[in-house]
Amino acid sequence: MSDRTGIFAGDCPIEIARRWLSEAEKTEINDPNAIALSTVDSDGMPNARMVLLKDIEDTAFVFYTNYNSVKGQELQASGKAAFVMHWKSLRRQVRVRGLVQKEDGPSADAYFNSRSLKSRLGAIASRQSQPLHSRATLVAEVAKVSAAHGLNPKRPEFWGGFRIAPLEIELWADGDFRLHDRFRFTRSAVDGAWDCNRLNP
Repeated sequence: MSDRTGIFAGDCPIEIARRWLSEAEKTEINDPNAIALSTVDSDGMPNARMVLLKDIEDTAFVFYTNYNSVKGQELQASGKAAFVMHWKSLRRQVRVRGLVQKEDGPSADAYFNSRSLKSRLGAIASRQSQPLHSRATLVAEVAKVSAAHGLNPKRPEFWGGFRIAPLEIELWADGDFRLHDRFRFTRSAVDGAWDCNRLNP
């Protein structure tokens, strides 16, 4: 569109989101890569939680989790997800809706191995989203896992990544007098061309 310039310049919203995240990494105090991830259960009841985005690839947004967690199960059941990234320091946000695929290959192995030893042991020990009797129970489980897996634990099968391939991306920036700038990019397939419309604030 003729008035989509400045911070909104570019034909690919994924590339714009990547640029905005790079800017946020310089200004946002904590976790500029935090996203509010939304899923739905089998009854259509929505769930939302904060997770850390680990990569913006050319075709997808990537994060990692326990596949047996509530979010992991809901993502695998529906194959769809939405999230929002919001940066108070930049007064911008990115909203994404798309299709989900598991990443349980070499990329997941590489990311798991890049984590600290304690984080890897914790990921193996935690039965994420399941009831926990006490923190002491979890600490004991971590100790047991540590003894069993040593200093170089392998990524367990129940832990890995998800890629969200977007069908819709909305870019939002704060405007004077609440006249915000909003551009919504949509496409009918993950390999399709993007259409863009300016939205009312």
